[in-house]
Amino acid sequence: MKRMLKICASFAAIAAATASMPTAAFADWLETAAAPLKGTEISGIFLDRPGYRAIIKLLPEFEKKTGIKVNYEIVPYENTREKQVLNFTSQGDLTMALVDLVWIGEFAESGWIDPIENFSKDASITDPNLKLDGFFPLLLNAFGTWGGTTYGLPFDNYSGLLFYNSCQLKDAGFDKPPATWEELKDVYAPKLTDASKKQYAFALQSLRGETQSADSFMRFLWPFGGSLLNKEFKSNLMSKESQAGLNFRQDLMKYMPPGIVSYDHAEAVNALAQGQVSMITEWSAFYGTLVDPSTSKLGDCLGVAPEPAGPAGRLPALGGFSLAVAAQASEAQKKATWLFIQWATSEEIAKPYVEAGGVSGRMAVYNDPDIKAKYKFVEPMVASWQAGVPEFRPRFPAWPAISEVIAEWGTKMMLGEVTVEGGSKEIGTRTEEILGKEGYYDGKKALLQ
Repeated sequence: MKRMLKICASFAAIAAATASMPTAAFADWLETAAAPLKGTEISGIFLDRPGYRAIIKLLPEFEKKTGIKVNYEIVPYENTREKQVLNFTSQGDLTMALVDLVWIGEFAESGWIDPIENFSKDASITDPNLKLDGFFPLLLNAFGTWGGTTYGLPFDNYSGLLFYNSCQLKDAGFDKPPATWEELKDVYAPKLTDASKKQYAFALQSLRGETQSADSFMRFLWPFGGSLLNKEFKSNLMSKESQAGLNFRQDLMKYMPPGIVSYDHAEAVNALAQGQVSMITEWSAFYGTLVDPSTSKLGDCLGVAPEPAGPAGRLPALGGFSLAVAAQASEAQKKATWLFIQWATSEEIAKPYVEAGGVSGRMAVYNDPDIKAKYKFVEPMVASWQAGVPEFRPRFPAWPAISEVIAEWGTKMMLGEVTVEGGSKEIGTRTEEILGKEGYYDGKKALLQ
């Protein structure tokens, strides 16, 4: 399956246009742009995660500056897509879409979100320092673009990182974290696991649902040279590389806590925070939870490194969202929502956003000496965003249905209810059936975006 790093023409045009705008006339562009929109109410969905709690902390500044009221509902991730789809299909009240990497195709092709060019061409409502080229290219393309068009700006973006208890590793004789998955399993894990003391080397969030399909199953395909699909969009799960990765995951389970298939992100993070496991691969956004003394016992023992490399190299998990303007909103709400999206993802608030617990998609903030010195996750995260797999999870509209299949059979694999080979065949067959019904094999749909 070929890579989808495609820089779109509209991105280049918008970047050039905003770069040429005179900044003197926009000493306080946000107040000027918002003046006609004072009293407008906009609405969106947030998650109960650090990045959203961070923007909520900063929200009074935006509302005071603009007179725009931002209404939000905090929804569990597992219910977010369904809730938004129901709202969009019933012409509800959401004016902003929270778009996961794997929903961008569905949301764009369904006409639920507007291209940002609809708004960025209007200088009266566009930040003269929008600087689209200030985002990590990997993030803007993976989260915000579809079919050569930019729909959203990166928000609450993650890289998979290795978080570890450096004190436990030191006690076991290690002065650095494992560099490869093989090293983690064969060298580190046996010395860090003592089931009699309920102490385990590693926890892999694997709860049935998107956590199982994306954070667990897909994580062990790419580094081992495998993939969900091949270049013909047929299942690639029976390739030796994909089978090697999935069998590796199964072998690694002996060093994980019992009941690992019920672990969501919170359980995996808490297991490390409380000293029950020595290592986890988790999203960079959870750094704040792991350094917070009210939620973590780690203190100075917290270590952060890039995800381990596999035979195909270091290809870490990529996750996160973009914020986009909902097509169903009124014109005033669209403009107000566009102002909020620009502000929430701007270079202007990137530093306070990171300091409040968020993870910005802006490159410049991670060059700040204070940020680099204060946050251990910055260096490994920035390194992982220099190159990666934009389609770590396929971004096409059929993904939600395929994700359910992977969640079911991936869980059965881990529980031993089906072999890795048997589960892979089931997933492959059912995935191809879904893609066939969607028209991916008869030319009705472009295979890659």
